[in-house]
Amino acid sequence: MSRLTQVFADLQSDKRRGVIPYVVAGDPSPEGTVSLLHSLVDAGADILELGVPFSDPMSEGPVIQKGHERALANGMSLHRVLSTVAEFRKDNDRTPIVMMGYANPIERFGYEAFAAASAEAGVDGLITVDLPPEEVDTIDGALKAVGLDNIFLISPTTPEPRVQKIVERARGFIYYVAVKGVTGSGELDTDEVARSVA
Repeated sequence: MSRLTQVFADLQSDKRRGVIPYVVAGDPSPEGTVSLLHSLVDAGADILELGVPFSDPMSEGPVIQKGHERALANGMSLHRVLSTVAEFRKDNDRTPIVMMGYANPIERFGYEAFAAASAEAGVDGLITVDLPPEEVDTIDGALKAVGLDNIFLISPTTPEPRVQKIVERARGFIYYVAVKGVTGSGELDTDEVARSVA
C-alpha cells in the first residue's frame, strides 16, 4: 500500500480530515526546507505538498509568487528539490510528499528520468498545474511505472465529462481548486465547494 493510500485509509478509519500544508521548496532558504517539513509533520501535517520553484508560476497569487522568486534567487532547482526530499526521507519514511509544479522543468528533465529520480528521492505524487492534456498519458505512464501518483486538478469550471475522466484515472487523490483565479484571490464559497465535491 502506498504512503498516500495508507494516510487516506487511516484518516477514514479515524473519521477525521487530513492536513496538507504547502511550502515552496527553498523558501525562505534551501537549507531550512527540510527542518520546515519536519516541523510541519510535528505540528500535525498528514501529507506535505512541496512546491517546485518556477519562474512564471501563473496559477499562484502574489504571496506564493514571491516565495517562488525567493527560492529561485536562493538557487533552488528541480534537482535540488529532489535532493531536499531525499534528505527529509533520511528521518521520515512515512509522511507522503506530493510535489506541485509546472510542466516546463519536468519536460526539460525528461518524463521518465524525472519519474525515476522522484521515486528514488521518496516522492509519492505529482501535481502538474499546467500540464497540457495531450501530454497527460506520457507523464502518467512514466509516474505509474515507478509507483507514483499523478494528482489531477478539478476546478469549479471543469466540465462534467472531464471530471468523470479524471475520477476514472485518479490515483492518490484529486486536488479540488476551490477558488476561481489564482491562489489567494477571491472569496471562498464553502457551500459551493461542499456541493461540488459531494
